[in-house]
Amino acid sequence: QVQGKIGEVVMNPYDIAPLTAVIRNGGYQLRDVHVRIVPKENGQEIAYKVNNKYLLTYGGIPVFGLYPDYVNTVEVEYTRIQGSKTENIKESYKMYAPPAYIESAGTKEEQSALFTIDVKKVSPEFKDRLYLLNNTKDKSGNGTRTVWNNPTGGALEWNFTTANAIIDTSGDIRWFMNPSSIYDLKSIYRAGVMMGFKQNQDGALSWGYGQRYVKYDIMGREIFNRRLPDNYNDFSHSMDNAANGHYFLRVASSNYKRPDGKNVRTVRDVIAEVDQNGVVVDEWRLFDILDPYRDVIMKTLDQGAVCLNIDASQSGHTLSEEDLAALDSSDKFGDIVGSGAGRNWAHVNSVDYDSEDDSIIISSRHQSAIIKIGRDKKVKWILGTPAGWKAPFNAAILTPVDSKGQKIACQDSGCEGDFDWTWTQHTAFKIDSKSKGDILYLSAFDNGDGRGLEQPAMQSMKYSRSVIYKIDQKNKTVQQIWQYGKERGNEWFSPVTSITEYQTDKNSVFVYSATAGGAFDLSVGAFTSLPNPYLEEFKWGEKEPAVEMQIHGARGYQAMPFSLTKALTE
Repeated sequence: QVQGKIGEVVMNPYDIAPLTAVIRNGGYQLRDVHVRIVPKENGQEIAYKVNNKYLLTYGGIPVFGLYPDYVNTVEVEYTRIQGSKTENIKESYKMYAPPAYIESAGTKEEQSALFTIDVKKVSPEFKDRLYLLNNTKDKSGNGTRTVWNNPTGGALEWNFTTANAIIDTSGDIRWFMNPSSIYDLKSIYRAGVMMGFKQNQDGALSWGYGQRYVKYDIMGREIFNRRLPDNYNDFSHSMDNAANGHYFLRVASSNYKRPDGKNVRTVRDVIAEVDQNGVVVDEWRLFDILDPYRDVIMKTLDQGAVCLNIDASQSGHTLSEEDLAALDSSDKFGDIVGSGAGRNWAHVNSVDYDSEDDSIIISSRHQSAIIKIGRDKKVKWILGTPAGWKAPFNAAILTPVDSKGQKIACQDSGCEGDFDWTWTQHTAFKIDSKSKGDILYLSAFDNGDGRGLEQPAMQSMKYSRSVIYKIDQKNKTVQQIWQYGKERGNEWFSPVTSITEYQTDKNSVFVYSATAGGAFDLSVGAFTSLPNPYLEEFKWGEKEPAVEMQIHGARGYQAMPFSLTKALTE
């Protein structure tokens, strides 16, 4: 049945985005297309122009932003061309879209398919925002059944479904991913954890999971879906896109011969640079570049909360020198905290390419360090506690200074005043538009586990921060210019995951405290319910958020503003 004056409506045209549709062109040429999804009462309007190249790509009008489990009214305007005849047409369509749905993990904490949202504050200039949420489900009985052999090690068992959705500032879901056609929890090469989402300059999304890295547009059209190059395994956390079309993948080595002669798969400690065709053009082997036996941070980590491996039985437990030594002499390798290649000694959770000096900036959770490394594989600087760094790395440690450039008195555990290093941090990103030459602005999410090289007397004393630093790369100094979160205390504490990232379009700082707000049992130091993350956006330099939402019932990984203009208009 054709509703309007062109072709039929095709719902979910590429199988992975059920809240999208294409109104086929019906054999006509179309131009000058505008789409509006009529909002619910007090809802957010989604309206956009469609670039002609997408009319040709999709064979019709792309529709984005349908409400789930709802009969949507979609208003379209377009120019219809047949031969020499041209008509300007304005009409509306009715489209029912299905409920948002994600597979259940079968755990007692789950209460719904996705989540609910409490919109606390949205300033007028942010009303048009759309936010992509990259959340995770619990580990499922369908996954986590397989480990690597020949050689052993790696993190293949780190394997659970994610819940990806786009929300508006009214708290409504306007897009979600049904990954079933591209993801199989029971498969070695089509499972993993979907992470590292970035919106590319062309508007499409790139990310990775397990043994794959991919790129799709927002309608669900595949641009590429590739196996990792054979030299690597276990993508997770971060995939950065460069202006030349290259991607920087946080992976691990699929076969590394340790100095003791043992062959292992490594864990979260390699960055591979691939070109547009998937050819590896360079790699950063961090077990060769850094010191994989620096263990001062590992001894202070809460073993109950190592990234998304939250284990209540290990809560509050830390590793001793003896534990680490015994581990390294053993043949126990894989996704476990421990020193040396073949174990989770680095836990790199972000990589950011800096084209200014052809370097990468990494965040190493298990070193509590943000590190810049050149193309020559030499460390340029280290932002973090100086504790445990031997030569030549100790010469690269940045010196904290105040706003007048005066050195701040520091010890290994911290500094005087408001300055603090990041502890078990995530997402160390250069702010390109504010950086120039040797002056580099950097955003990070300071999770705060092991803060000050210790576990606090009470779990309720832990807190996280969103932080901005100004780094003088020539003089090797660092100034903390903004932070948020310390004043929120433990209710805002995210033991793992999360993101802080500058947004050029609104001169703002986006924050997702992604595992905050869960019910917490202090006796065992573990979540007894799913977390309730906080999503915030701040005008540059301000201490109170312009946007604040709380996402109830979600184990968050990261999130980001999503530009519909980039995706369908430009």
